Amino acid sequence: MTIEGPPTARQAPTERTFHGDTVVDEFAWLMTKEDPATIAHLEAENAWTEQATAHLTGLRETVFQEIKGRTQETDLSVPSRKGGFWYYTRTEEGKQYGISCRVPVRPGETDPPMDADKPGEEVLLDGNVLAEGKDFFALGTFDVSPDGNWLAYSTDFDGDERFTLRVKNLVTGEVLADEVTDVFYGSAWSADGSTLFYITVDEAWRPYRVWRHTVGTTENTLIFEEPDERFWVGVDLTRSEKFIVIDTQSKITSEVRVIPADMPDAEPVLIAERRQGVEYSIEHHGHRFLILHNRDAEDFAVAWTSVDNPGEWIEMIPHQPGTRLESVDAFSRHLVISLRRDGLTGLRVIADGSTASYDMEFPEPLYSVGLAGNPEYETSSVRITYTSLVTPDSVYDVDLITRSLTLRKQKPVLGGYQASDYEQFREWATAPDGTRVPISIVARKGVKRDGSAPALIYGYGSYEHSIDPYFSIARLSLLDRGVVFAIAHVRGGGEMGRQWYEQGKMLTKRNTFTDFVAAAEALVRSRWTSADRLVARGGSAGGLLMGAIANIAPEAFAGILAEVPFVDPLTSILDPSLPLTVTEWEEWGNPIDSAEVYAYMKAYSPYENVTKQSYPRILAVTSLNDTRVLYHEPAKWIARLRTVTPEGTYLLKTEMGAGHAGPSGRYDAWKEEAFNIAWILDVLQTP
Repeated sequence: MTIEGPPTARQAPTERTFHGDTVVDEFAWLMTKEDPATIAHLEAENAWTEQATAHLTGLRETVFQEIKGRTQETDLSVPSRKGGFWYYTRTEEGKQYGISCRVPVRPGETDPPMDADKPGEEVLLDGNVLAEGKDFFALGTFDVSPDGNWLAYSTDFDGDERFTLRVKNLVTGEVLADEVTDVFYGSAWSADGSTLFYITVDEAWRPYRVWRHTVGTTENTLIFEEPDERFWVGVDLTRSEKFIVIDTQSKITSEVRVIPADMPDAEPVLIAERRQGVEYSIEHHGHRFLILHNRDAEDFAVAWTSVDNPGEWIEMIPHQPGTRLESVDAFSRHLVISLRRDGLTGLRVIADGSTASYDMEFPEPLYSVGLAGNPEYETSSVRITYTSLVTPDSVYDVDLITRSLTLRKQKPVLGGYQASDYEQFREWATAPDGTRVPISIVARKGVKRDGSAPALIYGYGSYEHSIDPYFSIARLSLLDRGVVFAIAHVRGGGEMGRQWYEQGKMLTKRNTFTDFVAAAEALVRSRWTSADRLVARGGSAGGLLMGAIANIAPEAFAGILAEVPFVDPLTSILDPSLPLTVTEWEEWGNPIDSAEVYAYMKAYSPYENVTKQSYPRILAVTSLNDTRVLYHEPAKWIARLRTVTPEGTYLLKTEMGAGHAGPSGRYDAWKEEAFNIAWILDVLQTP
C-alpha cells in the first residue's frame, strides 16, 4: 500500500516551567513508551522511511555485498596468553556473533598460534548459541578467573544494557544455577576463584552497588554503595591479580578503594578521599600503587603511594602541559604510558627503576595506537593495536627491551585493497574565536580538489572522547565512489588535551558546534567539496552536534545523518528521574539550579530551536530500547521539524528491538550501515 505522505504526529501541548520560563511541548506524549499510540507513530515513521527510500533498495544491497565481500567472514583474533592458555575469538561465515575459545599453551611455545587448526580448542562461549531465537544479543562481562577454572559472563537480549550474570565451570562445562539480574558491565575475581565481585544499577540505570558473590551458592553480600547520584562505580582486578579495585567516578571527581584479592572478605581500603575536581586512577606495581591524576596537573601526572600504607603521593612523572597522560599500564619490569600530544595518540615505555623513557615511533602522519589487552603481568613484551585512515587494524607485539615490533596480524580486506590507492591529510580550520581546529581527511587518489567532489564530515565533541583516525571497511564504499571523508576534531573531545575538552562543555558548549561549522567551511574553502555536496554525520552526543548545526548553519550542508541523537538535551537534563541525568550535570551543567545554565542550554538545544528556515535533508536513526539517549528525543525532533517546516525532507528510522549501538549481529549491523551509506550517496547524488 502506498503511503500518501509522512506521518503527522498529533499535538497535545504540555507546559514546563523553570526559572519563570514556560515552554510548551506539543510532542511530549511521545515520551510514553508504553502508550500504543507512541509505538504506532514510530511504526508509521518506519513505514514512511522505507517507502521514501525504496528507490535505494538496490544500492543498499550492493553496498551490503561490498562490505560483506571485503570482510573475511571466517576469521580469528590474535590469541593472547594468560597462564597456561591462549585465548582468542573467532568468527564463522554465515554466523552473526563471535565464538570465544582457548587452547592450551604447548611446551616451548612463545608465539601466538595463528593457524586455523587448533588442536585441543575449548569453546568457552558461543554467541550464536546464546542468541538463538533472539532479536538482540550483547555480552556485558566476559571474565575468566585467575586459575582458569571459571567464567563469569553477562547477557542482554533487549538492548537496554541491563545484563543477567551467570557463572560457567570451565572444567565441567556446566553453567551454575548462580544468576543475578540487572547487573552492569564489569566484574572481578578473587585470587582463588571462589568469589566474584559485580555491580548493580539503580532505577536511573546508575551503577552504584558492588556485591560479593560466593560461587556455587546464593550468597550475595553488599560491600559498597555510592549514595551520591553524580557518581558511578566500577570494579576490576589488577593485572598483577593482587587487588580488587573499586573505583567511584563522577565526570570530574574520583575515589578508589582496594581489597586484597587473596582476602575477598576484607573491607575495602581507601586510597585517597575524593576531592571535587580531582580525578585519579590506580595501577598496582610491586610495593606501590601508581596514581594517574590531575591534582594541580591539567593534562595529568603520575605519582605513587605505598601499598602497605596508602597516603602521601610521591611524584613520579611530572605534569607536562600539552602532553595528556591517559593511562598507566604496569608490567613486572616496565611501565607503558598511553598519551596524547599534538592531536595524536602515543605510547611511552619506562623500564622499572629507571627515569629514562622512550616513545614508540610510527611512520604515518596520522594514526591511532594503543595497548591491546595484555593480561600477563610477568612479561617483557606488550601487544599494541595500530590503525590509520588507510591502514587496516594491525596487531603488533613489541619487545620492550629491544624495541622491535612484530606484526602478528593485519585485518584482512578482501577484493584487492591497496593502501597506496588512498591518501590521508591533516588540515586545520579556524574557529570564530581564532582557535585552530584539526581535521583528518582521507580520499581516493585522483579526487579533484576543485569543489566538485562529494564529501562526508563526521564529528562528536563531548566527554573528552576523541575520534582518532581509524580504518573502516564500510567506508571504502564511499571512498571508491569518489567521496571524501573527514573527521572534525572539535572541542569537547580530547584530541588536543584536557583544555580542548574544557573549552567544549557546560557554558562553552557552543564551541563544539561552531568548530564543526568552521571545519565544514574549511573543506569548502580548500576546494575539497562544496556545501551542496557535503553531508554531516554524528551519533549520540555527536547527534546533538548534528541537531545544533542544522539550526545554526543549515546552508552549509546538503544532508545530516543523526544517529541516536541527543537532540532534546534540556528536557532530559531537567528530569533527574531519567537515566544518566544527574551524572550528566557535570558535563552540561545543572539547569534546575542555575538559570544561567538553563538559558544557555535552551539557546542551543536542537529541539527548542527549530525555526522556519530551509533545512538540509535529515535522517535520524534511533533505537526503542536505548537507555543512553531515549528514542523520543529524535522522534519529537522530527515531528517538530515537519510541523515548523513541512516542505523539508526528514526521515526517522527506529530499531524496535535494539539499543544504543543499534543492531547487535554483524550482518544486521552491516545492513544498517548499508542503509546509511545508500542514503548518504543519494543525498550526494553519487551512484
